[in-house]
Amino acid sequence: MSIIKRYPGNPILTREQVPYPVATVHNAGVTRFNEEYIMLFRSHRMNGRSILGLARSSDGYRFTVDPEPFMVPAREEPFAEYEEYGVEDPRITFIDGEFLITYSAYSRHGVRIGLAKTRDWKEVERVSLITQADYRNTVIFPEKFNGLYARLDRPHSEISPWSLWISYSPDLRYWGDSKVIMKPEKYHWDEMKIGPGAPPVKTDEGWLNIYHGVFPTMDGSVYRLGAALHDLEDPSRVIGVGDDWILQPEEPHEITGYVHNVVFTCGALKTGDDTIRVYWGGADTVMCAGEASIAELLDLCLHRGRKPM
Repeated sequence: MSIIKRYPGNPILTREQVPYPVATVHNAGVTRFNEEYIMLFRSHRMNGRSILGLARSSDGYRFTVDPEPFMVPAREEPFAEYEEYGVEDPRITFIDGEFLITYSAYSRHGVRIGLAKTRDWKEVERVSLITQADYRNTVIFPEKFNGLYARLDRPHSEISPWSLWISYSPDLRYWGDSKVIMKPEKYHWDEMKIGPGAPPVKTDEGWLNIYHGVFPTMDGSVYRLGAALHDLEDPSRVIGVGDDWILQPEEPHEITGYVHNVVFTCGALKTGDDTIRVYWGGADTVMCAGEASIAELLDLCLHRGRKPM
């Protein structure tokens, strides 16, 4: 039984609801703005390259897509060269009165992380390319630590294979003091690679990090979701990692699609004192949602957990 309870109306967004041609709808960052839920989702165009669309909702489940994409590959430098093949997998953090958007920028040079920002979800400004190649899954904490922004990411590296790192920045442009803080667990559901999912959610016990883990099988890889807990004052200290997954592909739209056997999150929101709502892409094809008890997730990390490395 999964800790995350699926919304009975899943999937909540499909390509049929998008008013321009796309092949998929998946891997969306989600936030609140005024009285609305904002979903910034990834779609494959018919040429296979990705763009970001915007959908709005009053209840967080029934979304209406804006008539035009929100972000497409840039045409001006320095971003155009590094977004040539598409923009993917956005995460959203509200801090300092702005919504920060991290996204994967693909090009012939590999994949880098771009940073953009908006205040009104009408206009978007690209800020910087904040990593070199090859990085993915970058999320920014919604608070500063000792005056510094903090981020989690997952570089591709054979030295410390597909592990979770933390870095800090005074200005969102220049990042450093990086260190690895969490690794995949051998012979486990996340043994192949892990990566940050949604931007961390603050709880009384620590920062709750809903991450993804990948397990290799003879029939391909399986993407599941797990939970880790970071110290409130020092987010580089991982207090505990839940030993069990909290969601795995089970529904038809999670098992079969553009990429089979995938649940992949880029967004989660606290919707009550003990409730967190998680949004995930199913099989890289549709968007889904569900809710979990924060107390149950904390118990998993604190009392049914394992060491991060």
